[in-house]
Amino acid sequence: MSTKPRVAAVQMATGPNVNANLLEAERLIRDAAEAGAGLVVLPENFAFMGRRDKDTLSILEEDGEGPLQRFLAETAVRFGVWLVGGTIPLRSQTPERLRAAALVYNDQGVRVARYDKIHLFDVSLPEADERYEESATIEAGSDPVVVDSPFGRLGILVCYDLRFPELVRHMVDSGVELLAVPAAFTALTGKAHWEPLIRARAIENLAYVIASAQGGYHLSGRETHGHSMIVDPWGAVLAQVPRGTGCICTPIDRGFQDSVRRTFPALEHRRLRCK
Repeated sequence: MSTKPRVAAVQMATGPNVNANLLEAERLIRDAAEAGAGLVVLPENFAFMGRRDKDTLSILEEDGEGPLQRFLAETAVRFGVWLVGGTIPLRSQTPERLRAAALVYNDQGVRVARYDKIHLFDVSLPEADERYEESATIEAGSDPVVVDSPFGRLGILVCYDLRFPELVRHMVDSGVELLAVPAAFTALTGKAHWEPLIRARAIENLAYVIASAQGGYHLSGRETHGHSMIVDPWGAVLAQVPRGTGCICTPIDRGFQDSVRRTFPALEHRRLRCK
């Protein structure tokens, strides 16, 4: 029997009913735990996706208290897993805007990290007749986050952050070994860029990537790409969920990662460093 730690990515098609979404998230976390996962990553906006972006303000929580934070802490304990809680809306310093916060809880239900999404998706997609302006309702974070875990040094990216390799390079200087990526890529951008971006971040940083996505149709009219995946430091896709809800769970091999970093020391060959 393998002693390698197992990690999981959860995929959902979240709607505006918080209770229903939490029940679905709990079911999928249970599936992941029963498959042996010690670390589970939920997708961006796992608890709520309304008809309009500003609807998320209706479930805003204060940092450190609220039903979504209690759910994450209690669920981590119930299933004995480290849990990356996708994103939840926390109060910001700006009225009518929120922080899109990815919270990490250990298997004792203790919060060990908070990452606020740095890069906001303000983009027009004429081909799909879609426009997104996250900055209208979200206040951007500013600080990268890397935290020690039993699975290695864990860094957090959220969705659009995936397009900014300098953010991960900053994390490399903090010793990052695996990346959790909660996301809700659109169907259009996901089809074109989701897998190449995930594999690129894995390859160039010789890191494991656990990418958990929204995948399906939402009441807002939005369609998300799905294809949650776990990728190894050589860029190989270890597991993937194509569409709809589900979870994937796979072992990660820290010995393999150490070997790759030792025999292919690209990180040591960098000439330019983040300031």
